[in-house]
Amino acid sequence: MNAALELFLDSFWDILLPGLLVTIPLTVISFTFALVISVIVALIQFANVPFLTQVARFYIWIIRGTPLLVQLFIVFYGLPHVGILIDPFVAAVVVFSINEGAYCSETMRAALESVPKGQLEAGLCAGMSWTQTIRRIVLPQAFRTAFPTLGNSLISMVKDTSLAANITVTEMFMTTQRIVARTYEPLLLYVEVGLIYLIFCTVLTKLQTAGEKRLQRYGKR
Repeated sequence: MNAALELFLDSFWDILLPGLLVTIPLTVISFTFALVISVIVALIQFANVPFLTQVARFYIWIIRGTPLLVQLFIVFYGLPHVGILIDPFVAAVVVFSINEGAYCSETMRAALESVPKGQLEAGLCAGMSWTQTIRRIVLPQAFRTAFPTLGNSLISMVKDTSLAANITVTEMFMTTQRIVARTYEPLLLYVEVGLIYLIFCTVLTKLQTAGEKRLQRYGKR
């Protein structure tokens, strides 16, 4: 019992450090790019841009219809066969961004469509261009509507980053696997890394709740 407790305490910082230095940055960078992708793809569909709308829908169909792990393997293990070598961390960022961008784009599209059409028409009547109306009137309201779902997507991505261990990214889960290989204590260590993921997600959940309350107060003004 004492040996198990000692291993738990000794390995805690060894697992937490890659979480702070790799897992969290990987999540933040990937989700930031995913948001940019999602807004662009959602606006293309919202504006019903010829040809680009079909391209956007094809992109969403492909990404949502294939497993994230398969996408990681294609980029990291498949592309080198055609001469394209990508650093593991960069490959993870690319795949997570493209994958999450597809899901978030549908969230943003629904949020954009939930804004009353009169808001867009009013902006155009006030002399603003379509782009100005979208940026100043429609998008802020859409983001407020989409915020809870986007927050859930961010929390989900924190957990999904564990898949990056399969392409040699030394994040929390891979670090845990290495400690397990050395100590032969899989139950204790996998429970421990699960608890650390839980801590990260709990903090994000609290921030999400605080953000929702702030947006609700803003919306009532």
